[in-house]
Amino acid sequence: MRALRIAGLLGSGVLGCTQRTPRPPDQVEARTGTVELPAPYATDSVRQFSKVLGWPEDKSPLAEGFTVKRFATGLVNPRNLYVTPNGDVLVAEANTEIHGVKKLGAKLIGYADSSRIEPSANRITLLRDADHDGVPETRSVFVSGLNQPFGMLVLGDFFYVANTDALWRYPYRPGDTTLTGQGQKLLDLPAGGYNNHWTRNLLAHPDGTRIYVTVGSGSNVGEHGLAHELRRANVLEIHPDGTGERIYASGLRNPVGIGFAPGTHVLWTTVNERDELGDELVPDYLTHLEDGAFYGWPFSYWGTVLDPRVKEQAPERVKQAQVPDVPLGSHTASLGLAFNEGTLFPERFRNGAFIGQHGSWNRSTLSGYQVVFVPFSNGQPTAPPEPFLTGFIKDEARREVYGRPVGLAFLPDGSLLVADDAGNTVWRVSR
Repeated sequence: MRALRIAGLLGSGVLGCTQRTPRPPDQVEARTGTVELPAPYATDSVRQFSKVLGWPEDKSPLAEGFTVKRFATGLVNPRNLYVTPNGDVLVAEANTEIHGVKKLGAKLIGYADSSRIEPSANRITLLRDADHDGVPETRSVFVSGLNQPFGMLVLGDFFYVANTDALWRYPYRPGDTTLTGQGQKLLDLPAGGYNNHWTRNLLAHPDGTRIYVTVGSGSNVGEHGLAHELRRANVLEIHPDGTGERIYASGLRNPVGIGFAPGTHVLWTTVNERDELGDELVPDYLTHLEDGAFYGWPFSYWGTVLDPRVKEQAPERVKQAQVPDVPLGSHTASLGLAFNEGTLFPERFRNGAFIGQHGSWNRSTLSGYQVVFVPFSNGQPTAPPEPFLTGFIKDEARREVYGRPVGLAFLPDGSLLVADDAGNTVWRVSR
Protein backbone atom coordinates (compact mmCIF):
# COMPACT_ATOMS: atom_id res chain seq x y z
CA MET A 1 0.00 0.00 0.00
CA ARG A 2 1.08 3.53 -0.66
CA ALA A 3 2.21 5.32 2.51
CA LEU A 4 0.61 8.69 3.09
CA ARG A 5 2.05 11.43 5.24
CA ILE A 6 -0.99 13.34 6.45
CA ALA A 7 -0.71 17.08 7.05
CA GLY A 8 -2.85 18.18 10.00
CA LEU A 9 -3.81 21.52 11.44
CA LEU A 10 -4.65 21.42 15.11
CA GLY A 11 -5.22 24.01 17.80
CA SER A 12 -3.19 25.93 20.31
CA GLY A 13 -1.94 23.62 23.03
CA VAL A 14 -3.97 25.05 25.88
CA LEU A 15 -5.20 21.64 26.96
CA GLY A 16 -2.23 19.44 26.36
CA CYS A 17 1.20 21.04 26.27
CA THR A 18 2.23 19.44 29.56
CA GLN A 19 1.12 15.91 28.64
CA ARG A 20 3.63 15.00 25.93
CA THR A 21 4.05 11.25 25.78
CA PRO A 22 6.72 10.18 23.29
CA ARG A 23 5.90 7.02 21.41
CA PRO A 24 6.34 5.66 17.89
CA PRO A 25 3.88 6.83 15.25
CA ASP A 26 0.71 4.84 14.74
CA GLN A 27 0.41 3.02 11.44
CA VAL A 28 -3.29 3.03 10.61
CA GLU A 29 -5.16 1.94 7.53
CA ALA A 30 -7.28 3.88 5.08
CA ARG A 31 -8.97 2.58 1.95
CA THR A 32 -6.49 4.59 -0.08
CA GLY A 33 -3.32 3.53 1.75
CA THR A 34 -1.49 3.47 5.06
CA VAL A 35 -1.61 6.57 7.24
CA GLU A 36 1.19 7.46 9.63
CA LEU A 37 -0.09 9.35 12.67
CA PRO A 38 2.47 11.01 14.96
CA ALA A 39 2.25 10.88 18.72
CA PRO A 40 0.09 13.51 20.40
CA TYR A 41 1.97 16.79 21.01
CA ALA A 42 4.78 15.82 18.62
CA THR A 43 4.48 19.49 17.72
CA ASP A 44 2.99 22.34 19.69
CA SER A 45 -0.62 23.28 19.14
CA VAL A 46 -0.51 26.59 17.28
CA ARG A 47 -3.19 29.16 16.50
CA GLN A 48 -2.46 30.59 13.09
CA PHE A 49 -5.37 32.61 11.77
CA SER A 50 -5.70 33.57 8.14
CA LYS A 51 -6.32 37.11 7.00
CA VAL A 52 -9.04 37.29 4.35
CA LEU A 53 -8.42 40.00 1.74
CA GLY A 54 -11.33 39.40 -0.62
CA TRP A 55 -11.03 38.87 -4.37
CA PRO A 56 -9.65 41.54 -6.73
CA GLU A 57 -11.62 41.85 -9.97
CA ASP A 58 -8.80 40.26 -11.96
CA LYS A 59 -8.39 37.23 -9.70
CA SER A 60 -10.28 33.97 -9.36
CA PRO A 61 -9.57 30.44 -8.14
CA LEU A 62 -7.85 28.06 -10.54
CA ALA A 63 -8.74 24.59 -11.82
CA GLU A 64 -6.44 23.16 -14.49
CA GLY A 65 -8.32 22.48 -17.70
CA PHE A 66 -11.47 24.24 -16.50
CA THR A 67 -13.02 27.70 -16.64
CA VAL A 68 -13.74 29.38 -13.29
CA LYS A 69 -16.08 32.38 -13.26
CA ARG A 70 -18.17 34.31 -10.76
CA PHE A 71 -21.71 32.94 -10.65
CA ALA A 72 -22.91 35.35 -7.95
CA THR A 73 -21.27 38.13 -5.93
CA GLY A 74 -22.32 40.55 -3.23
CA LEU A 75 -23.61 37.81 -0.94
CA VAL A 76 -23.13 37.80 2.83
CA ASN A 77 -21.27 34.69 3.94
CA PRO A 78 -22.66 32.22 1.38
CA ARG A 79 -22.11 29.03 3.36
CA ASN A 80 -24.05 26.26 1.67
CA LEU A 81 -25.65 25.53 -1.72
CA TYR A 82 -28.64 23.50 -2.86
CA VAL A 83 -29.97 22.96 -6.38
CA THR A 84 -33.72 22.41 -6.54
CA PRO A 85 -35.26 19.84 -8.91
CA ASN A 86 -36.12 22.62 -11.40
CA GLY A 87 -32.53 23.93 -11.39
CA ASP A 88 -32.82 26.95 -9.09
CA VAL A 89 -29.81 27.55 -6.86
CA LEU A 90 -30.44 28.24 -3.19
CA VAL A 91 -27.70 29.88 -1.15
CA ALA A 92 -27.72 29.70 2.66
CA GLU A 93 -26.19 32.95 3.89
CA ALA A 94 -25.17 32.46 7.51
CA ASN A 95 -22.21 33.02 9.75
CA THR A 96 -20.72 32.01 13.06
CA GLU A 97 -22.58 33.94 15.76
CA ILE A 98 -20.39 35.21 18.58
CA HIS A 99 -22.67 36.88 21.07
CA GLY A 100 -21.13 39.38 23.44
CA VAL A 101 -17.57 38.75 22.24
CA LYS A 102 -15.40 41.50 20.80
CA LYS A 103 -13.66 40.78 17.53
CA LEU A 104 -10.27 40.23 19.15
CA GLY A 105 -11.81 37.86 21.67
CA ALA A 106 -13.25 35.79 18.85
CA LYS A 107 -9.79 34.39 18.28
CA LEU A 108 -9.95 32.73 21.66
CA ILE A 109 -12.54 30.31 20.38
CA GLY A 110 -10.82 29.52 17.11
CA TYR A 111 -12.64 31.75 14.66
CA ALA A 112 -10.27 32.32 11.77
CA ASP A 113 -9.81 35.95 10.78
CA SER A 114 -11.86 37.64 13.47
CA SER A 115 -11.40 40.97 11.66
CA ARG A 116 -14.12 39.97 9.19
CA ILE A 117 -16.83 38.87 11.60
CA GLU A 118 -20.19 40.34 10.60
CA PRO A 119 -23.74 39.59 11.70
CA SER A 120 -25.26 36.47 10.22
CA ALA A 121 -27.59 37.28 7.30
CA ASN A 122 -29.82 34.37 8.38
CA ARG A 123 -31.49 34.04 4.99
CA ILE A 124 -31.64 31.87 1.90
CA THR A 125 -31.24 33.57 -1.47
CA LEU A 126 -32.55 32.12 -4.74
CA LEU A 127 -30.56 32.42 -7.97
CA ARG A 128 -32.11 31.42 -11.30
CA ASP A 129 -30.11 31.09 -14.51
CA ALA A 130 -32.99 30.41 -16.91
CA ASP A 131 -30.94 30.66 -20.12
CA HIS A 132 -28.05 28.59 -18.70
CA ASP A 133 -25.37 31.09 -19.65
CA GLY A 134 -23.73 30.98 -16.23
CA VAL A 135 -25.21 34.31 -15.11
CA PRO A 136 -28.39 34.24 -12.98
CA GLU A 137 -31.06 36.65 -14.23
CA THR A 138 -33.27 36.24 -11.15
CA ARG A 139 -32.15 36.88 -7.59
CA SER A 140 -34.60 36.98 -4.72
CA VAL A 141 -34.80 36.40 -0.97
CA PHE A 142 -36.28 32.92 -0.79
CA VAL A 143 -36.80 32.98 2.98
CA SER A 144 -35.41 35.20 5.76
CA GLY A 145 -35.57 35.58 9.52
CA LEU A 146 -33.86 32.23 10.06
CA ASN A 147 -31.35 31.19 12.72
CA GLN A 148 -28.04 30.24 11.08
CA PRO A 149 -29.54 28.17 8.25
CA PHE A 150 -27.38 25.57 6.52
CA GLY A 151 -29.05 22.36 5.33
CA MET A 152 -31.70 22.67 2.59
CA LEU A 153 -33.94 20.09 0.96
CA VAL A 154 -36.93 19.84 -1.36
CA LEU A 155 -38.96 16.71 -0.66
CA GLY A 156 -42.47 16.26 -1.97
CA ASP A 157 -44.48 19.45 -1.58
CA PHE A 158 -42.18 20.89 1.08
CA PHE A 159 -38.98 22.85 1.42
CA TYR A 160 -36.93 21.92 4.51
CA VAL A 161 -34.31 24.10 6.17
CA ALA A 162 -32.08 23.14 9.07
CA ASN A 163 -31.40 26.08 11.34
CA THR A 164 -28.76 25.58 13.99
CA ASP A 165 -31.45 24.97 16.63
CA ALA A 166 -34.38 23.43 14.71
CA LEU A 167 -35.61 21.77 11.54
CA TRP A 168 -38.39 23.64 9.71
CA ARG A 169 -40.45 22.95 6.62
CA TYR A 170 -42.52 25.21 4.36
CA PRO A 171 -45.08 24.57 1.62
CA TYR A 172 -43.24 24.62 -1.72
CA ARG A 173 -44.14 24.61 -5.40
CA PRO A 174 -41.53 24.20 -8.15
CA GLY A 175 -40.69 27.62 -9.50
CA ASP A 176 -41.37 29.53 -6.27
CA THR A 177 -38.95 32.45 -5.99
CA THR A 178 -40.11 33.33 -2.46
CA LEU A 179 -41.71 31.17 0.19
CA THR A 180 -45.08 32.60 1.16
CA GLY A 181 -46.58 29.78 3.24
CA GLN A 182 -46.36 29.44 6.99
CA GLY A 183 -43.34 27.53 8.26
CA GLN A 184 -43.71 24.58 10.61
CA LYS A 185 -41.09 23.59 13.17
CA LEU A 186 -40.66 19.83 13.02
CA LEU A 187 -37.80 19.18 15.40
CA ASP A 188 -35.67 21.01 17.95
CA LEU A 189 -31.92 20.55 17.51
CA PRO A 190 -29.14 21.15 20.06
CA ALA A 191 -27.41 24.48 19.42
CA GLY A 192 -24.21 26.24 20.51
CA GLY A 193 -20.90 24.64 21.36
CA TYR A 194 -17.16 24.64 20.90
CA ASN A 195 -15.78 26.47 17.88
CA ASN A 196 -19.37 27.04 16.82
CA HIS A 197 -20.19 23.66 15.35
CA TRP A 198 -23.46 25.23 14.26
CA THR A 199 -24.08 23.74 10.83
CA ARG A 200 -26.94 21.23 10.46
CA ASN A 201 -27.00 19.58 7.06
CA LEU A 202 -29.87 17.68 5.42
CA LEU A 203 -30.16 14.83 2.95
CA ALA A 204 -33.10 12.67 1.92
CA HIS A 205 -32.80 8.95 1.34
CA PRO A 206 -33.26 8.16 -2.37
CA ASP A 207 -36.63 6.56 -1.63
CA GLY A 208 -37.82 9.72 0.15
CA THR A 209 -38.89 7.94 3.32
CA ARG A 210 -36.12 9.26 5.59
CA ILE A 211 -34.13 12.42 6.17
CA TYR A 212 -30.59 12.54 7.58
CA VAL A 213 -29.52 15.45 9.80
CA THR A 214 -25.90 16.16 10.75
CA VAL A 215 -25.21 17.59 14.22
CA GLY A 216 -21.69 18.49 15.37
CA SER A 217 -20.30 18.19 18.88
CA GLY A 218 -20.67 20.86 21.55
CA SER A 219 -17.01 20.61 22.57
CA ASN A 220 -13.56 19.80 21.27
CA VAL A 221 -13.12 16.47 23.00
CA GLY A 222 -15.98 16.06 25.47
CA GLU A 223 -14.42 18.36 28.05
CA HIS A 224 -17.82 19.49 29.32
CA GLY A 225 -19.01 15.95 29.99
CA LEU A 226 -21.02 13.60 27.81
CA ALA A 227 -24.31 14.89 29.20
CA HIS A 228 -23.50 18.07 27.25
CA GLU A 229 -23.34 16.02 24.04
CA LEU A 230 -26.81 14.50 23.95
CA ARG A 231 -27.92 14.05 20.32
CA ARG A 232 -24.64 15.61 19.19
CA ALA A 233 -21.64 14.36 17.20
CA ASN A 234 -24.14 12.25 15.28
CA VAL A 235 -25.97 11.81 12.05
CA LEU A 236 -29.64 11.57 12.98
CA GLU A 237 -32.36 9.88 10.96
CA ILE A 238 -36.00 11.03 10.99
CA HIS A 239 -39.21 10.62 9.04
CA PRO A 240 -40.16 13.49 6.71
CA ASP A 241 -42.69 14.74 9.29
CA GLY A 242 -39.95 15.04 11.93
CA THR A 243 -40.95 11.97 13.92
CA GLY A 244 -39.12 8.72 14.58
CA GLU A 245 -35.75 10.27 15.41
CA ARG A 246 -32.91 7.81 15.93
CA ILE A 247 -29.12 7.94 15.78
CA TYR A 248 -27.94 6.58 12.45
CA ALA A 249 -24.20 6.97 13.16
CA SER A 250 -22.35 8.35 16.20
CA GLY A 251 -18.90 9.39 17.40
CA LEU A 252 -18.51 11.89 14.53
CA ARG A 253 -17.01 15.06 15.99
CA ASN A 254 -18.39 17.46 13.39
CA PRO A 255 -19.99 15.86 10.34
CA VAL A 256 -20.96 18.45 7.73
CA GLY A 257 -20.94 17.38 4.08
CA ILE A 258 -23.21 14.43 3.36
CA GLY A 259 -24.15 12.49 0.25
CA PHE A 260 -24.81 9.10 -1.34
CA ALA A 261 -22.08 7.67 -3.54
CA PRO A 262 -23.42 7.49 -7.12
CA GLY A 263 -25.07 4.21 -7.97
CA THR A 264 -25.38 3.19 -4.32
CA HIS A 265 -27.43 3.77 -1.20
CA VAL A 266 -24.25 4.14 0.87
CA LEU A 267 -24.08 7.36 2.87
CA TRP A 268 -20.81 9.34 3.07
CA THR A 269 -19.84 12.33 5.20
CA THR A 270 -16.95 14.72 5.74
CA VAL A 271 -15.88 15.07 9.38
CA ASN A 272 -13.83 17.74 11.16
CA GLU A 273 -11.67 16.00 13.71
CA ARG A 274 -10.38 17.29 17.07
CA ASP A 275 -7.99 20.15 17.81
CA GLU A 276 -5.03 20.87 20.07
CA LEU A 277 -2.91 17.72 19.67
CA GLY A 278 -0.35 19.25 17.30
CA ASP A 279 0.11 20.11 13.64
CA GLU A 280 -0.45 16.63 12.24
CA LEU A 281 -3.29 15.41 14.46
CA VAL A 282 -6.01 14.56 13.83
CA PRO A 283 -6.76 14.22 10.09
CA ASP A 284 -10.19 15.32 8.98
CA TYR A 285 -11.75 12.57 6.92
CA LEU A 286 -14.27 11.35 4.39
CA THR A 287 -15.98 8.13 5.43
CA HIS A 288 -18.93 5.94 4.61
CA LEU A 289 -21.50 5.52 7.35
CA GLU A 290 -22.90 2.23 8.52
CA ASP A 291 -26.23 2.09 10.30
CA GLY A 292 -25.58 2.04 14.05
CA ALA A 293 -21.81 2.39 13.73
CA PHE A 294 -19.58 4.35 16.14
CA TYR A 295 -16.60 6.39 14.88
CA GLY A 296 -14.64 7.05 18.06
CA TRP A 297 -15.26 10.61 19.23
CA PRO A 298 -14.42 11.69 21.88
CA PHE A 299 -12.61 8.63 23.23
CA SER A 300 -10.44 7.73 20.25
CA TYR A 301 -9.53 8.77 16.75
CA TRP A 302 -8.82 6.91 13.54
CA GLY A 303 -10.47 3.87 14.99
CA THR A 304 -8.97 2.85 18.30
CA VAL A 305 -6.14 5.38 18.82
CA LEU A 306 -6.92 6.75 22.28
CA ASP A 307 -7.06 10.48 22.94
CA PRO A 308 -4.86 11.05 26.04
CA ARG A 309 -7.03 13.94 27.25
CA VAL A 310 -10.18 11.89 27.77
CA LYS A 311 -10.17 10.91 31.44
CA GLU A 312 -13.17 8.60 31.45
CA GLN A 313 -12.61 6.18 28.61
CA ALA A 314 -15.12 3.68 27.27
CA PRO A 315 -13.05 0.67 26.23
CA GLU A 316 -15.97 -1.40 25.00
CA ARG A 317 -17.14 1.38 22.71
CA VAL A 318 -13.60 2.05 21.48
CA LYS A 319 -13.28 -1.59 20.45
CA GLN A 320 -16.18 -0.99 18.08
CA ALA A 321 -14.88 2.28 16.63
CA GLN A 322 -14.85 2.30 12.84
CA VAL A 323 -11.75 3.36 10.90
CA PRO A 324 -12.45 6.25 8.49
CA ASP A 325 -11.99 5.69 4.77
CA VAL A 326 -10.05 8.68 3.42
CA PRO A 327 -7.83 11.11 5.38
CA LEU A 328 -8.18 14.72 4.22
CA GLY A 329 -5.36 16.39 6.14
CA SER A 330 -5.34 17.70 9.68
CA HIS A 331 -7.23 20.92 10.40
CA THR A 332 -8.23 21.41 6.77
CA ALA A 333 -11.83 22.06 7.93
CA SER A 334 -13.22 19.79 5.22
CA LEU A 335 -16.88 20.83 5.03
CA GLY A 336 -18.61 20.72 1.67
CA LEU A 337 -19.22 17.44 -0.18
CA ALA A 338 -20.66 16.84 -3.64
CA PHE A 339 -20.51 13.70 -5.77
CA ASN A 340 -20.23 14.24 -9.51
CA GLU A 341 -22.98 12.32 -11.31
CA GLY A 342 -22.80 14.33 -14.54
CA THR A 343 -20.85 13.90 -17.76
CA LEU A 344 -19.49 17.43 -18.31
CA PHE A 345 -16.20 16.79 -16.51
CA PRO A 346 -13.60 14.40 -17.95
CA GLU A 347 -14.10 10.70 -17.31
CA ARG A 348 -11.70 10.46 -14.38
CA PHE A 349 -13.77 12.98 -12.40
CA ARG A 350 -17.07 11.15 -12.82
CA ASN A 351 -18.72 9.62 -9.76
CA GLY A 352 -15.97 11.01 -7.52
CA ALA A 353 -16.24 13.23 -4.45
CA PHE A 354 -15.44 16.95 -4.42
CA ILE A 355 -14.73 18.41 -0.97
CA GLY A 356 -14.58 22.06 0.10
CA GLN A 357 -11.77 22.66 2.59
CA HIS A 358 -12.51 25.86 4.50
CA GLY A 359 -8.97 26.07 5.88
CA SER A 360 -6.96 25.83 9.06
CA TRP A 361 -6.62 27.92 12.19
CA ASN A 362 -4.87 25.38 14.45
CA ARG A 363 -1.69 24.67 12.51
CA SER A 364 1.68 26.36 12.13
CA THR A 365 1.24 26.59 8.35
CA LEU A 366 -1.96 27.04 6.37
CA SER A 367 -3.78 23.89 5.26
CA GLY A 368 -6.94 23.49 3.24
CA TYR A 369 -8.20 26.63 1.49
CA GLN A 370 -9.01 24.59 -1.62
CA VAL A 371 -11.41 22.10 -3.14
CA VAL A 372 -10.02 18.58 -3.38
CA PHE A 373 -11.14 15.61 -5.42
CA VAL A 374 -11.30 11.97 -4.32
CA PRO A 375 -11.64 9.47 -7.20
CA PHE A 376 -14.31 6.76 -6.82
CA SER A 377 -15.02 3.57 -8.73
CA ASN A 378 -17.97 1.28 -8.09
CA GLY A 379 -18.91 3.35 -5.06
CA GLN A 380 -15.48 3.13 -3.42
CA PRO A 381 -12.58 5.62 -3.15
CA THR A 382 -9.61 4.54 -5.21
CA ALA A 383 -6.89 7.12 -4.46
CA PRO A 384 -5.94 9.85 -1.98
CA PRO A 385 -7.41 13.34 -2.37
CA GLU A 386 -5.85 15.63 -4.94
CA PRO A 387 -6.10 19.41 -5.30
CA PHE A 388 -8.79 20.50 -7.79
CA LEU A 389 -9.70 24.15 -7.20
CA THR A 390 -6.84 26.20 -5.77
CA GLY A 391 -5.62 29.79 -5.68
CA PHE A 392 -7.44 30.83 -2.51
CA ILE A 393 -4.13 31.48 -0.70
CA LYS A 394 -2.43 34.72 -1.77
CA ASP A 395 0.63 34.67 0.50
CA GLU A 396 1.15 31.71 2.82
CA ALA A 397 4.00 33.35 4.75
CA ARG A 398 1.79 36.34 5.56
CA ARG A 399 -1.27 34.07 6.06
CA GLU A 400 -3.20 36.08 3.47
CA VAL A 401 -6.06 34.43 1.60
CA TYR A 402 -8.58 35.70 -0.93
CA GLY A 403 -11.43 33.53 0.28
CA ARG A 404 -12.45 30.20 1.83
CA PRO A 405 -14.44 27.50 -0.02
CA VAL A 406 -17.26 25.70 1.80
CA GLY A 407 -20.44 24.28 0.26
CA LEU A 408 -20.53 22.61 -3.16
CA ALA A 409 -23.28 21.65 -5.59
CA PHE A 410 -23.52 20.47 -9.19
CA LEU A 411 -25.83 22.21 -11.65
CA PRO A 412 -27.97 20.18 -14.07
CA ASP A 413 -25.52 21.03 -16.87
CA GLY A 414 -22.72 19.33 -14.92
CA SER A 415 -20.83 22.45 -13.84
CA LEU A 416 -19.72 22.77 -10.23
CA LEU A 417 -20.73 25.61 -7.92
CA VAL A 418 -18.49 26.52 -4.98
CA ALA A 419 -19.65 28.74 -2.11
CA ASP A 420 -16.84 30.99 -0.89
CA ASP A 421 -18.22 32.41 2.34
CA ALA A 422 -15.26 34.65 3.20
CA GLY A 423 -15.08 35.93 -0.39
CA ASN A 424 -18.88 36.49 -0.49
CA THR A 425 -18.93 34.79 -3.89
CA VAL A 426 -20.30 31.68 -5.57
CA TRP A 427 -17.91 30.33 -8.20
CA ARG A 428 -18.89 28.25 -11.24
CA VAL A 429 -16.40 25.69 -12.57
CA SER A 430 -17.12 24.46 -16.09
CA ARG A 431 -15.39 23.16 -19.19
